[in-house]
Amino acid sequence: MPAFSLGPERTAWRAELRALAAERLRPIADKGEPGRVDRALLAELGRLGLLARLFTSGALDLCLMRESLAQVCTEAETALALQGLGAHPVHAHGTAAQRERWLPRVAEGAAVAAFALSEPGAGSDAAALSLTAEPDRGSGWRLTGEKCWISNAPEADFYTVFARTTPGAGARGVTAFLLPADRPGLTGSSLEMLSPHPIGALHLDAVPVTADDVLGEPDRGFAVAMGTLNLFRPSVGAFAVGMAQAALDATVEHTRARDAFGGKLRDLQTVAHQVAEMALRTEAARLMVYAAATAYDEGAADVPGRAAMAKLLATETAQYVVDTAVQLHGARALRRGHLLEHLYREVRAPRIYEGASEVQRGIIAKELYAARPEKEAQ
Repeated sequence: MPAFSLGPERTAWRAELRALAAERLRPIADKGEPGRVDRALLAELGRLGLLARLFTSGALDLCLMRESLAQVCTEAETALALQGLGAHPVHAHGTAAQRERWLPRVAEGAAVAAFALSEPGAGSDAAALSLTAEPDRGSGWRLTGEKCWISNAPEADFYTVFARTTPGAGARGVTAFLLPADRPGLTGSSLEMLSPHPIGALHLDAVPVTADDVLGEPDRGFAVAMGTLNLFRPSVGAFAVGMAQAALDATVEHTRARDAFGGKLRDLQTVAHQVAEMALRTEAARLMVYAAATAYDEGAADVPGRAAMAKLLATETAQYVVDTAVQLHGARALRRGHLLEHLYREVRAPRIYEGASEVQRGIIAKELYAARPEKEAQ
């Protein structure tokens, strides 16, 4: 159903994306191994031209891609999104040489990208990261420390890594580096997580980097990270909306066909009202995601707050909708291989990554008070 102010071209494109996901991406994803990078799936995303669109589309089109793919194939959605998250800093802040080396390969699905911000002791508090970049005889730095909860690690071909170049400077002392995976001293391991996409940890033992590896400017890496997250947070919301819609669609069909208490499940008012609530919340989240993405594309001043609201509402909504769908389906929804069993595992992580729900509330409050400064005492 059309929503927000999408024109006929974008509405048709959403339908086309869902069809491509069903016909060409879902069969490949079904052959993939959970917890591992699916390079065959990435290659198909490249052939379809979807990865290249990461670098030519605005925030709204990114959201439409993520939402549409998520409705049909969450594996394809996540593969696309992680390429965008890892490579966006290169696209937005990289030198000509960095972009020429990596972006065409990302667009083809031939190079796997990763965004390495979180650490064992610095997840939600990104400004507290402790991976150190120590000066190396004036020719660059040596990176020492650990990264954790990194999507696509340790299988990525390159990482956008954030390290502390100025001790004690908080967010102002962080630098972003483009780090190829073959650098000496860089090792990693996979982490077995609830969500089925690849996540790992990185260990950096005096890994060499030079000025040629810097993304943006030294000590300005926090702005690189936040700029990337401001773009991708609404699209995390779009991912969540896609999952919520898939769960809602499955529930409508199930309650329409399921016999119960002498009629159909949908005839029970308590069931019908729950389905109505699922639809209401899903559409509200969708509208907020689209509004935040449009604000980003228009260069609005309130993007951080809007992005936080969109991610918060959409991910919390998706958790509610998927959980309610499981309840209305009963035990069958918990059977391995059922759509809702898959969505139940997928839906939990977005409330944590790219800023947990609590972090989003903090951002919203900060932006709210900044927009309404205290009046001077009379």
